[in-house]
Amino acid sequence: MITRRIIPCLDVKDGRVVKGVNFQGLADVSSPVELARYYSGCGADELVFYDITASAEGRALFTDVLRQTAACVFIPLTVGGGINTLDDFDRVLKCGADKVSVNSGALRDPSLISRAARRYGNQCVVLSVDAKRVDGQFRVFARGGREDTGLDAIEWIKSGVASGAGEIVLNSIDTDGVKDGFDLEMLSAVCGVVDVPVIASGGAGSIQDFVTLFRTLPGVGAGLAASIFHFGQVNISELKRALAAEGIPVRL
Repeated sequence: MITRRIIPCLDVKDGRVVKGVNFQGLADVSSPVELARYYSGCGADELVFYDITASAEGRALFTDVLRQTAACVFIPLTVGGGINTLDDFDRVLKCGADKVSVNSGALRDPSLISRAARRYGNQCVVLSVDAKRVDGQFRVFARGGREDTGLDAIEWIKSGVASGAGEIVLNSIDTDGVKDGFDLEMLSAVCGVVDVPVIASGGAGSIQDFVTLFRTLPGVGAGLAASIFHFGQVNISELKRALAAEGIPVRL
């Protein structure tokens, strides 16, 4: 059986980790370097680093903080934010990233996915999708959840995988930071159309939410969360022991 991964997410703004609800009301949490060091040593399988305002502000990702963060991490690191060109891929990989997450940059230029996959390999290209329900449709949003693109999320994800994305991070804006559980309906729709790993993001509030996620949707390869890990509501080691006790394969 495929081992399920637990992935903390560092949403970074102005060099600090922040967290909000439904992509709004961002509050300061901690230093990304300190959190990265902590998660690398406490059982996390991977780590995600998002410069969450890079695309909205039309700038490149801050590489100084990324270099410091990557130096503390001994688990796979995925980096996103302001990734618009192959040069951006190259820059963050040289700073220590193992995988690169594209979102708004791929919306502006869908060929970025295939060009990056050809140069760096599918396993390096992660398509991150911020999706929300609009008029009964799962719709893709850009600019940190502020702009409705009008694109159908399921069709966009299918296209991204066909172009070479080796992994999908599905961020449900509807459940982000709410802590009432992952968006199982949206995740199920995505798992039904792709054959690459899907990472569930948005809504985790308890250990049971992860148990429900992996039991309900075998196609989901990982659960990603932020505030419940940052504020100590869920301990990663305890979470993985609980998953193992439920027969869900994890790395202990």
